[in-house]
Amino acid sequence: MPELLREATGAKEICCVHRLDRETGGLMVYAKTKQAAAGLSAAIAAGKLEKEYLAVVQGQPEPAGTLRDLLYRDAAKNKSYVVQRMRRGVREAELSYRLLAEREGLSLLRVRLETGRSHQIRVQFASRGFPLAGDRKYGSAFRDCGLALFSAALCFPHPLTGERLAFTLSAPDAWPWTLFSDAMH
Repeated sequence: MPELLREATGAKEICCVHRLDRETGGLMVYAKTKQAAAGLSAAIAAGKLEKEYLAVVQGQPEPAGTLRDLLYRDAAKNKSYVVQRMRRGVREAELSYRLLAEREGLSLLRVRLETGRSHQIRVQFASRGFPLAGDRKYGSAFRDCGLALFSAALCFPHPLTGERLAFTLSAPDAWPWTLFSDAMH
């Protein structure tokens, strides 16, 4: 991706300043200079990068809530787990969500990350019996679709001017997103 961005923008270098799981679609932030990347990284560290996702989960969670867990990441298995006590390799994870719609045993959620842990949204919902549609790694019964997780909104200060920048992107026109087309607008 950075190579395509360099060609498209004419920038000498492109720096990725955050990540998405490989199967997750949606918005990402890249910087055209090391100075901008440093400013964006500082904004992330200060909690000034706001990320909102759309997720389709099995079942119907409460209409809104905050999930707080301790997560352990097993790098060898490329999987995260909710654990009960703090120990080496365990990090706190927090997100809030709002139920937007429910159809055919699936629920569309808007999720706001407070922390950015590996597989955080996926493991926190799956641990409560609400795996994301298409998420084979964390127990989805719906396997005929891609992972139903989409980075839909990003908001952050411009790394040089401090101006608040906000970006949104619509979810793909594919199942299970099409079940909720009216609820996402």
